[in-house]
Amino acid sequence: MPVTLEGSCRCGAVAFTMVSHTPQPYQLCYCTICRKTAGGGGFAINLAALSDSLELRGKRDRRLFRAVIDDPGRREVSNAERHFCARCGTALWVYDDRWPALIHPFASAIDSPLPVPPAKVHLMLRFKAAWVTPDIGPDDLCFDDFPVQSIEDWHKSRGLWVP
Repeated sequence: MPVTLEGSCRCGAVAFTMVSHTPQPYQLCYCTICRKTAGGGGFAINLAALSDSLELRGKRDRRLFRAVIDDPGRREVSNAERHFCARCGTALWVYDDRWPALIHPFASAIDSPLPVPPAKVHLMLRFKAAWVTPDIGPDDLCFDDFPVQSIEDWHKSRGLWVP
């Protein structure tokens, strides 16, 4: 049975639940957008849930932000909607209409216990801050950009998909 993820912002103005088949927080994103909007050197977009399962309390205090992608030769507004609490600024989840069935909660906003993944994927390493030293384990994978393997495929290939 899929896992129900419960999450909230720091001040409690926004709370949510969503259903996930992929509850392992295994991806660490080092991009400047995740770092600057979620305040860390990793552990950003690393879960997936079913977008139609989202139940939200505090909708009035939820806001969204679309980051500007600013790569050499490319400057455009991202499709990804980064949802956050307007009161305390907590990063809550990302939604991208290119994959309408999915919503990506930030592991840092999840209040439910999450399993410890057997290995991690470090992604967007070419954007990591100079002060960040990734803690790369022996079974971890590293990518300068996005990995080819989806969150679903990663879970299924390791027998971690929750049916």
